[in-house]
Amino acid sequence: MAKRYRVTLTAEERERLEGLTRKGTAPVRMVRRAQTLLLAAEERTDEEIGQALRIGVATVERTRRRCVEEGLDASLRERPRPGARPKLGPKEQAFVVALACTKPPEGRDRWTMQLLAERVVELQVVPDITDEAIRRLLKRTSSSHGSRRNG
Repeated sequence: MAKRYRVTLTAEERERLEGLTRKGTAPVRMVRRAQTLLLAAEERTDEEIGQALRIGVATVERTRRRCVEEGLDASLRERPRPGARPKLGPKEQAFVVALACTKPPEGRDRWTMQLLAERVVELQVVPDITDEAIRRLLKRTSSSHGSRRNG
């Protein structure tokens, strides 16, 4: 059966894809897509490509289709993943980190994630945020999040 999406590469495109597979500096998924396209250009079947690269036939078909319909660059890149936008932008993140480094509220030894979340909403930095979102943000930073007690 003839392939609906036939990958044909120019010499420059082939050279670029081969460079991606050899250098070892590109992300693994991009390298895998480059390998897929190189094998597809050799007119191998999707099943052969899938077995050779240990990927699913549907992945081969999708990569081939994206190359033909959207171009080589689009077929190599990740598509944006679905999901909500981050609630905190860079300025808001910096504010939360700075807040976590301040003196805790009266009657408290330290900030808790819940207290930080409540204060951020109270100060109208964001309309709402969970303590888990605050925890993930602070975990990514290299700053200290409280005093250390040495026995």
